[in-house]
Amino acid sequence: MAFIHTPDASASEKTTSMYASAEANYGYLPNMYRAFGHRPEVMESWAGLLSSIRSHMSLRRYELVTLAAAKELKSSYCMLAHGSVLLREGFTSDGLTAVVNETEKAPIDAGERAIMAFAAKVARDATSVTQQDIDGLKKHGLSDAEIFDVTAAAAARCFFSKMLDALGAAPDHAYIERLEPNVRRTLSVGREVERPLAPSSASGASQ
Repeated sequence: MAFIHTPDASASEKTTSMYASAEANYGYLPNMYRAFGHRPEVMESWAGLLSSIRSHMSLRRYELVTLAAAKELKSSYCMLAHGSVLLREGFTSDGLTAVVNETEKAPIDAGERAIMAFAAKVARDATSVTQQDIDGLKKHGLSDAEIFDVTAAAAARCFFSKMLDALGAAPDHAYIERLEPNVRRTLSVGREVERPLAPSSASGASQ
């Protein structure tokens, strides 16, 4: 499940509270919360950072930016989590697959393609970003503040995706139960989904 020992629910009051809240939200305890069991205050701060970033973006834009960054980071966990959100928000399985594979049939407009390409570049090598990249986003109507938001979402994803992968947190078994096999394969760009049986869930966890 992870490369480090993850505390049980009785480890500390904060850990107990974090685990209980996660189980109440998802119907099971996601591995990403177990990974932060030693430092629940870091997960709390992460949630606060995400909330501040997302408050200035539409859900669709935030999820597309996150998907692009997660793909570049080879984070199966984040791809599965945020791909699941897009499916719940109206993307078809074929449409989501087209977005991930960057085909012309992807149900996104030119501005969204540019935003995703920029997010991937931030995740891949932020030092490669140039004024031309910023100007390109402005041609699609983004303001300086909106470019900040996109950059913040992509950069923040680097922290969370790398934390989970570096600690060996496998994507939850719930994704096997709720996603079509072909979609799951498309979104699994890094670590494999957890195989042991776990309590079923109606939805995967997203952070």
